[in-house]
Order: sequence, then C-alpha cells, then structure tokens
Amino acid sequence: MSPSLRKFIGMIAILAFLAAYASLVVIVGDYVPKHWAAQAAYYAVFGICWGLPLLPLIRWMNREE
Repeated sequence: MSPSLRKFIGMIAILAFLAAYASLVVIVGDYVPKHWAAQAAYYAVFGICWGLPLLPLIRWMNREE
C-alpha cells in the first residue's frame, strides 16, 4: 500500500474516531456530578487521553515500506 493511500485512510479513521470519541465524552459527561471541579477533572482527563488510542494508527500511517 502506498504511503499516500495509508495517510488518506488514516486521516479518515482519525476524523471518524474523533467524532465518535467527542460524542461519547459528551454523553458520558452528562452523568458527571454538576460540581465545577468534577467536570473540570473529567474533561481535562478525557481531553488529554484522546490521543493515546490513535498512536498505533499514526505509527502505521508513517511506517516506511
């Protein structure tokens, strides 16, 4: 598979993952207590953690032949 095709597929996968991840975080965020500290902690943690599941995909996208 050519590098440009791998990057295109990876870009589509990243966009789909981010849309699903953001939707899930917002839906689950409704169940977080309405205290400002609880919401700040929840959104801080999940705002940072979105990149971890994407690391294997990014590695695959940038792999050399």
